[in-house]
Amino acid sequence: MSYPPPLLNIVLFLPFLVAVVILCLHRVLKGASVILSVASATTCFICSLMMLGNVGETPFHLMDFIHIDGVFEAGIDAVVDKQSAGMLFIVTFIGMLVHWFSIGYMKDDEAQPRYFGALSLFMFSMTGIVLAANLFMMFIFWELVGLSSFLLIGHWFHKSSAAEAANKAFLTNRIGDFGFMIGILMLFGVSGSVSFEDLKSSLESGNLHAIAAAHPTFMTIAALGLFMGAVGKSAQMPLHVWLPDAMEGPTPVSALIHAATMVAAGVYMLVRVSFIIAASPLACEIVAGVGGVTALMAALMATQQNDIKRVLAYSTLSQLGYMVMAVGLVAMDPVHANHPDSVGHPGMFHLYTHAFFKALLFLGSGAVIYACHHEQDIWKMGGLRKYMPVTFWTFAIGTAALMGVPGLSGFVSKEGILDIAYTECKWLFTIGVVTAGLTAFYMTRLVVVAFLGKARSEGAKHASEVPLIMLVPLAALAIMSIISALPSVANGLNALKPVVEHAHEGHVVMICSLIALVVGAGGGFTLYRNRDSDPVSIKLFANKFYIDEFYAGVIKYGQDRVAWVVNALEQIFADGLVARLPAAIVSKLGSQLRVLQSGRMQAYTFLLGAGVLFVIYILVFVLPAPGH
Repeated sequence: MSYPPPLLNIVLFLPFLVAVVILCLHRVLKGASVILSVASATTCFICSLMMLGNVGETPFHLMDFIHIDGVFEAGIDAVVDKQSAGMLFIVTFIGMLVHWFSIGYMKDDEAQPRYFGALSLFMFSMTGIVLAANLFMMFIFWELVGLSSFLLIGHWFHKSSAAEAANKAFLTNRIGDFGFMIGILMLFGVSGSVSFEDLKSSLESGNLHAIAAAHPTFMTIAALGLFMGAVGKSAQMPLHVWLPDAMEGPTPVSALIHAATMVAAGVYMLVRVSFIIAASPLACEIVAGVGGVTALMAALMATQQNDIKRVLAYSTLSQLGYMVMAVGLVAMDPVHANHPDSVGHPGMFHLYTHAFFKALLFLGSGAVIYACHHEQDIWKMGGLRKYMPVTFWTFAIGTAALMGVPGLSGFVSKEGILDIAYTECKWLFTIGVVTAGLTAFYMTRLVVVAFLGKARSEGAKHASEVPLIMLVPLAALAIMSIISALPSVANGLNALKPVVEHAHEGHVVMICSLIALVVGAGGGFTLYRNRDSDPVSIKLFANKFYIDEFYAGVIKYGQDRVAWVVNALEQIFADGLVARLPAAIVSKLGSQLRVLQSGRMQAYTFLLGAGVLFVIYILVFVLPAPGH
């Protein structure tokens, strides 16, 4: 491994140093904390830009972490290849814009320095995941992302809902991380290494290759263990429940978590280890199936949400399902699985385009919430188009990109996923098309209800355009939502567009996609135009398939009731019969026998005589006479 370039050290460790300084000295620094954090994010973005054209496959050794001679070595090793350099640009670009937007959005927050300190810690954690050259380093930063997201989601911890949401996100992710750790340990136990480079070599001609051939179940379990980590971090079924509740954090945090950073880390990791998943056909099918089911169910939930941020949260779940589905489908093709840099990965390309328009939509919702005096119910908005024209048009661009309107980036990346689905699995292709139609429906509903028609509340009537510091990020993201899929832009950012070969002469995939777009958008506009209340009421979707209630029941009867029984048994048997009862008997007996220790000679003489008589009785009447 060669010595790392200065830019790499800056982009990785600068946010960490800033986070430590702010979180330790925020009471002293106060306003300077904001400047430090924003300057750090901007510097990291500039460094990532400079690194785009300087990529390679050789990892850089940054520092030793664990070194056991002849047994185990694991260090902080970074790799700057096309995947990591492109992802690094996305993370630092979105992160920088979120920092700028937060200057305006959080200007009146009393805990502003703590907020920006947590943002810097999050940036450090995410860049560590992106640059990781081995699973050991990735797992360390994986956990740091969980910590920093806990701090950001629970920023307003004085609200019980925010504190509970932070705990829910943290604990849910621990379930997935446990599986991730098991997968890492299984692979290390067989190959003796955790670096991506060594694991790939071992799978091609080493121990992993022999294990995969002789014990395919082992590879399936290892692959699904890694996938379990992605299920938690990228909020796939059934560990998706934390993501909508994460809306309790400040809206810029929602953009940071739901765009290209925390939730995308799972997809990015899956692409990194796609050669492991490809080694198990069953794992490929499970990964693709979970992604497809998540995409469809999340889209159905989004159709009945009234909180503007929750609509976008379920939209994120759905789009992440698209990406995970693509990972599973692409892993079925060894050429794509082993060489995603050369042929383009549909899942990674959708992650790339989705980052821009979903960050735009979340920041746009933040602008709306800010202008409407922190109102989040879309049915208490309306008519915002005339009060917030710039926000409306940028939001409309992000919506069109998410819906897959031709000419925008979302259309190109979505087509790549639908194309591979049509080739590999027709039922997943059907799910993808239905999900595309539902996406067009619920996003049209959101725009029509929130921005068109008449204002339905005082907050909407008195709304006005947000400050320039909040509009600049919206404009930048809107531009990227339009141009990011252009070959010149995508190639320059190391985001390789996948090769799309539509089946049959009639371009079945594109026709189905356009039909879904027209039907979904048309249905949404027709149903919700000039409405003051929701004409559609499906409780199953509004209550999110009652999955949260199911988990609450599992915890109530599977944990709380069991804990009550165990506690009762512990109090009765362990504490009562085993510990307290013998002690009570000895204590009672001792208190009774204490009367014999009176210090009086008469009592002692009486006891001595009684003892002598007892011995004589035993010798004469109890023990047998000699010779018998």
